[in-house]
Amino acid sequence: MKAELITRFRDISPTGDGIELVVWRVPEPVPPTTHGYKYRLVYIVGGKRVVGFDNERGKGDHFHLNDAEYPYTFTGIDPLIEDFLAEVEKWKSAN
Repeated sequence: MKAELITRFRDISPTGDGIELVVWRVPEPVPPTTHGYKYRLVYIVGGKRVVGFDNERGKGDHFHLNDAEYPYTFTGIDPLIEDFLAEVEKWKSAN
């Protein structure tokens, strides 16, 4: 099986602010994860990532808030997107 694109969404304003979501179903889990997805969800303000969720090889599932990184427990694509959007709303409310 080849990698299969599940979703790709991008909404970036002319100023560079916006969100991008990319999710792939992959034939092999991305170590050290055990699920079959590769993902990158980012919220960008002023050209800088302020919220991001991804599962980078070697790091596994995690998320970024401003310059800090935290572990993330992946339970599925729908909860991932919901968690990302909730963090974006929290960031907007605080900033």
